[in-house]
Amino acid sequence: MNFYYLNEEQQKPVEDTEGAVLVLAGAGSGKTRVLTARIERLITELDVPPESILAITFTNKAADEMKSRLDLVCDTRRMWVCTIHSMCVKIIRMYAERRGLKENFSIYSEQERAAVIKQVLKECNYEKDDLLKSVKYHISNAKMLGLSPREYGARYKYERDIEAAMKVYERYDARLKANNALDFDDLLTEARALLMEDAEAREYLSGRFRYIHVDEFQDTNAVQFDIIKLLSSTHGNLFVVGDDDQSIYGWRGAQIENILHFEKSFPKAKVYKLQRNYRSTGAILELANASISHNRERKGKTLWTNAPAGDKPVYYEAEEEAGEALYCARTIFEMVKKGYSLSDFAVLMRINAVTRSFEQEFTKYGINYKVFGGFKFFERKEIKDILAYLRLINNPFDGEALLRIINVPKRGIGEKTIQVLAEYANSEDLTLYDAVLDCDFLPLSASMREKLRAFGRYVKDLVIRSQEEPVNTLVAHILSTSGMYDQYADGTDESVTKRANLDEYQNSVDEYVRMNEGATLSDYLQQITLYSDTDEMDGGDYVTVATIHAVKGLEFRCVFLVGLEQNLMPTSHALEEGHEEEERRLMYVAITRAREKLWLTRSKTRYLYGERQPTTRSQFVEELKEELNLPDEPRYGGGYGRRGYGQSYGRGYGQNYGRSYGQSYGSAPTRVGSYSEEYPSYGGTTRPPIANGMPMSAIQPQNPPKDTAGYAVGVRVKHTRFGEGVVTAMRGEGRNLIVTVNFPSVGNKDLAASLAPMEILE
Repeated sequence: MNFYYLNEEQQKPVEDTEGAVLVLAGAGSGKTRVLTARIERLITELDVPPESILAITFTNKAADEMKSRLDLVCDTRRMWVCTIHSMCVKIIRMYAERRGLKENFSIYSEQERAAVIKQVLKECNYEKDDLLKSVKYHISNAKMLGLSPREYGARYKYERDIEAAMKVYERYDARLKANNALDFDDLLTEARALLMEDAEAREYLSGRFRYIHVDEFQDTNAVQFDIIKLLSSTHGNLFVVGDDDQSIYGWRGAQIENILHFEKSFPKAKVYKLQRNYRSTGAILELANASISHNRERKGKTLWTNAPAGDKPVYYEAEEEAGEALYCARTIFEMVKKGYSLSDFAVLMRINAVTRSFEQEFTKYGINYKVFGGFKFFERKEIKDILAYLRLINNPFDGEALLRIINVPKRGIGEKTIQVLAEYANSEDLTLYDAVLDCDFLPLSASMREKLRAFGRYVKDLVIRSQEEPVNTLVAHILSTSGMYDQYADGTDESVTKRANLDEYQNSVDEYVRMNEGATLSDYLQQITLYSDTDEMDGGDYVTVATIHAVKGLEFRCVFLVGLEQNLMPTSHALEEGHEEEERRLMYVAITRAREKLWLTRSKTRYLYGERQPTTRSQFVEELKEELNLPDEPRYGGGYGRRGYGQSYGRGYGQNYGRSYGQSYGSAPTRVGSYSEEYPSYGGTTRPPIANGMPMSAIQPQNPPKDTAGYAVGVRVKHTRFGEGVVTAMRGEGRNLIVTVNFPSVGNKDLAASLAPMEILE
């Protein structure tokens, strides 16, 4: 075989075709090239029939890319190159009758799955509004872990709603079987059950696929790993490629242990490392290596390149998030003048709630962009809901707006009532809003007419308020009185995100009012409509604005890694749950997306709990102080906690545009400070944001930080996850108190005393 396009590191695993092989492939090291070269060698040099080769990927895009490369050397129609879910569908269809299914079984989408679960909840007389989310989570989690309702219920017996969830789980599965259907999770569990319980099927499939290849092995969960092991049980020829340093999907079940402990499952396995990087400059790789070296749970490798060192990564601190976004916008402008295209740039962040300030600045300055890893800010459901309120208030003829919010939040106004309203409005030539006000004439129950009267009175009051109050005060009133905010109070990850987005929206309206004194509700809605319309990209030349998770596997000439603040990156929830290393792997993934230039940025303050609060640098930045040549700063403090970010999200961002946004552009690798240049001031003194007719700083959060009195060096504490420990050091005070605690189970941990799930032991 001609190896002229493979380096020495890549050649060795390609030549090793028998037994179990693990290839630890660093970012940008050519893993797809190695996979395809090995398959090519099996076919062209070792005369292995294409139908004896199985190649498993985790995305359709990766499967298509591999097929396109292999099409040049063989007939891929005779080879299974597919995602693991597609492979499982093929296997189950081959043996459908043995699993109690017909070959033409249906595969339920998430929407169809939710509809069936709703039906079962109704049959079981479960009426709690928030139960659906909980039940869906537990069913999916149980299937991901490969556990029956009884097994899962026993393991998680102390979880909220577990008894109801398992009862629904059993009935849900029975309903699927009656409908000759499987959901997405079932594809894996049914394939595993078939291979475990049916020796004939297992021996046939394992015998047929003599050479099994798995890409992105670090992303496999327990069920997927079992399937892979069962398929390779006859011959043991398993070739897996992955990177433990890029394992970032633990939250959806991926088990990094599969790659870290591969040799335990396959004692005779051979391990190869691909460490030569073909993507990034030496300076970027130096930063990536320095960052990931702080992780303990890793195989250990160091990326290197023959490429020039290139420009050092730049670290920048803005006074606030608007300045952070403006800095990125200005830098992009300068780089485009030098010949770069917008498509060369990516703005990456830990959570998509951070996108708003970048969307606003990029739109303001005519920079085309596209948001990935979540809906664009003004397209998110909760934002469209609050905008529908404003549209109806501004224009009572807007029937679509009324239909969107008449039962949001839930008011017990169902489809039948809406149908009666629509029929009455049509017959009397009225708007739907007028039909609501005429509800006494409708053929409805007294209780339903009262619900409509209450809704009509509420909207009428909002219409009157809109004539007297600025838009931001009106929005604050709607959020606090409509139930829009309270409907997301169940503490789930999804609800925490939505509350963060509503807070961010309130902040954006505050910002608009400050910058457009005297603007009416109509003016604001027109501005929002134009804002959304300008987000249509043309020709593919746009800046990518994305979460880090959304760009894994991609690369860009220039990357901005933004929002590098403690408890945002890494998130507070990840720290509390002991997932610090996965968060650092996210940092590593983000850095290694950059080919030529890298900027790391943060905002010194963010709008939080209704007021602007100071932040501190991410601990991941603190770990790179030497590489970035940074001055000292307290490692923690200020920062966001459970109330602010819960899982990973905050309570409102943005605030006023000030005069100071950063520093001048230059060649220094590190810039910390402020510059004014030609940027104008947007309003002099800043009024405090308003909610419920009073400064938001006067409103206490629902879960205020805990009292930190009682902490002292030597005090024993108990953490809900880490167990008992002893305070060994302290810094800061009050709500900013940071305690270093030595836990026998995990060692030293720095924790915000007011936020950590921890109590002082007597």
